[in-house]
Amino acid sequence: MSAPKLKMRLGDLLVHEHIITNEQLMQALNSQKSTGRKLGDTLIELGHIGERQLQEFLAQQLNVPFLDISQRRIPNEVASLLPEVHARRLRALIIEDQGDSILLGMSDPADLSGLDQLERMLAPKKINLAVVMESQLYQAFDGLYRRTADIESFASQLEEEYQQTTDFDLSSTFSDDSGDATVGKLLQSVFEDAVQMRASDIHIEPDENLLRIRQRIDGVLQENILKENKIASAMVLRLKLMAGLDISEKRLPQDGRFNLQIKGHNIDVRMSTMPVQHGESVVMRLLDQSAGLLSLDKIGMPADLVARVRHQITRPHGMVLVTGPTGSGKTTTLYGALTELNQASKKIITVEDPVEYRLPRINQVQVAPKINLNFSTVLRTALRQDPDIIMVGEMRDQETVEIGLRGALTGHLVLSTLHTNDAITSALRLIDMGAAGFLVGSSLRAVIAQRLVRKICEYCSEDHSPDSQEMMWLTHLAGDEATTASYKKGRGCQSCQYTGYKGRIGVFELLEMNDAMMAALKRDDAEAFTELAKANPTFTPIAQAAFNYAKQGVISAEEVLRLVDSIDVQG
Repeated sequence: MSAPKLKMRLGDLLVHEHIITNEQLMQALNSQKSTGRKLGDTLIELGHIGERQLQEFLAQQLNVPFLDISQRRIPNEVASLLPEVHARRLRALIIEDQGDSILLGMSDPADLSGLDQLERMLAPKKINLAVVMESQLYQAFDGLYRRTADIESFASQLEEEYQQTTDFDLSSTFSDDSGDATVGKLLQSVFEDAVQMRASDIHIEPDENLLRIRQRIDGVLQENILKENKIASAMVLRLKLMAGLDISEKRLPQDGRFNLQIKGHNIDVRMSTMPVQHGESVVMRLLDQSAGLLSLDKIGMPADLVARVRHQITRPHGMVLVTGPTGSGKTTTLYGALTELNQASKKIITVEDPVEYRLPRINQVQVAPKINLNFSTVLRTALRQDPDIIMVGEMRDQETVEIGLRGALTGHLVLSTLHTNDAITSALRLIDMGAAGFLVGSSLRAVIAQRLVRKICEYCSEDHSPDSQEMMWLTHLAGDEATTASYKKGRGCQSCQYTGYKGRIGVFELLEMNDAMMAALKRDDAEAFTELAKANPTFTPIAQAAFNYAKQGVISAEEVLRLVDSIDVQG
């Protein structure tokens, strides 16, 4: 095809068409000098024009079509006609194979040099050009250029290299450089795929005749099955070496951690092994250190709730608990609070298992039960270090609870987590663990309960009418409001891997103690405390908070009901 050309420079065209002002163009040009970015990207970053508006304008000026590729199903084999390295470098994607020609999407169709390279690479096929949004391009890259084929290829290669080993005891063959290299490439592909798909966990599970590699994406496991089940021992062995674990011990569980650099991401990996019937199961929790910490107003907490939480964590003393099951984002919330409290005038000590993020100025202690360095021991010592704020990773036993409560009572702010379903039962759980009611009532100031729920994919969100069963439960939850609300659901598209969901958001409930509730706790009156908490005008149950998100079109009705089911809401 003949390369399309703009008749004028982009900035002048946008001013001429009154899409931006001359002052906005000058501001963008000045910013461009310091950043070196393209003018279009700079205008979008400054908020002078939207990405879609710019790309549609470019398409019109170049007389080529604009395509919304989030709504298209692009076959992997079609996209792979252009290797990933060139696709990302030239910001181009093959959308459709049309026989003698291909439909090619580019975010910068005026890049004549890039288009010339693509024509040479894709010859003899003719290129039919379309303009696409760059943000959609990169999302498509992550979904289409997955490492699944590489994983299967390396797995097959590894099994071939070791099939001469009778018992497949790979500890004796690990000196084989080729095998070692293949295991490394296989694991590298597994980690790259997980990071690309924003997975929080990787599960390696050997079965009798196959090997399962599962990733938890947006809280839900997705499975990849390999027929080369015998390579599991090679993978586990290599991972144990990386984590500094005992490679000769296969009968007992082990825990470890290591760091990886994957595509510019600094990934902290927490690894747990467990002996199962057909070998050892491995679960790895991935923590992207390069992503940075989220502030309280970036984790999905509504603005009014953020203000109330900030009031609680800036009080000079008392205990604030964050509760929820494993994987509900409790640590993220606590670190968000610590980041805001981290000032030169405050001494902060944390007791953690493990230390997940390294924070400057904060004294972080990793517990080590093997040498009796447990939560209660460290907490007792921390109180003698003159802290203003103490963060305890988890209230696990009566001793830790009582020391934490007494610390909160004697002039310290204590932050911690607890594994309970909701905020109301958390206060009662402390008493169940053996803490005296008067101590809980005098020290506990607030409880934040939270869950992570899947967000509807913004690219394929559409109106949805819940079925009769869903509406019955929604009405039970929200009354008449449920019948008048408008709901959304993701249809499924390229961007969300056809799940209808992309990303997660926190749902919270905040229970702040008042005098009546504290008095009920002091006299161990669980029934009165529960009634007072539910009647507290500032308390919004977590299920109601989720329903509010559904009304706004952020999450689906199905996700609300999934959350309600997980917390077993009482009527």
